[in-house]
Formats: sequence, structure tokens, C-alpha cells
Amino acid sequence: MADPRAPDETRIDRWLCAVRLVKTRATATQLCDGGHVGVNGNAAKPSTKVRAGDRVDAVIAGRERVIEVVRPIESRVGAAVAVTCYVDHSPPPVVTEVRPGIMAVRGEGRPSKRLRRELERLRRAAEL
Repeated sequence: MADPRAPDETRIDRWLCAVRLVKTRATATQLCDGGHVGVNGNAAKPSTKVRAGDRVDAVIAGRERVIEVVRPIESRVGAAVAVTCYVDHSPPPVVTEVRPGIMAVRGEGRPSKRLRRELERLRRAAEL
């Protein structure tokens, strides 16, 4: 049964924050202002209203997200409730290849001559 107090539409920036796709509403507003969010194929301003059945296309943290709104909510809720408010149609995340090598540890100072030579050898091998 639907909550009679639940809104039938809400602002996109509030909704993105409420369903935990972004950490803060300010971040959601920046995404909208930057042109990274679209609703039903149109660019969305932070004040764009979303309703149940709308499609939200967004680039969040470098990942393309395709979300269908199931229930518009205005206040941030727990993760278990948040996932019931949308259906995620996003493509799987792209896995980048991790190159093996030596990583400098921050705070350990300048690498030794031996370590520098090893790093150069790895860089040259990666260029080939």
C-alpha cells in the first residue's frame, strides 16, 4: 500500500541524494548544473521534477548510470529502503587492467637508486 503522504513528484537533486546515488544534495546539484544528469532524454536542472516511471541518465563518479524511478522520495532513507525506489538499468562497470609494478609509498621519501632503476625498467617495458 502506498503512503498517502508520499509525494507524486520531487526535485531530481533531492531524489538523487535521497536514494543514495550521491552523498550530498550539493553534489547532486553540481552534477545537474554540469550537464551530467538527464531525465527522459532531456538535460536536467536541479529543480527538474521526477515522477514514477521516469528514466534518469547520469554520470556519477565516472560511471554511466541508467535509473528508472519507481517511487519519488524527498528525504534520505536507509540503503534497504533506497533500493526499492529505483530500478538500475546501468551497464556493468568497466574494469580497467591493473598493471603490476612497484608502487611508491607516500611518506617513505625518495626511492633508492636500485628502486629508481627498477621503476625505469618497468616504465620502459610498459611503453613497448
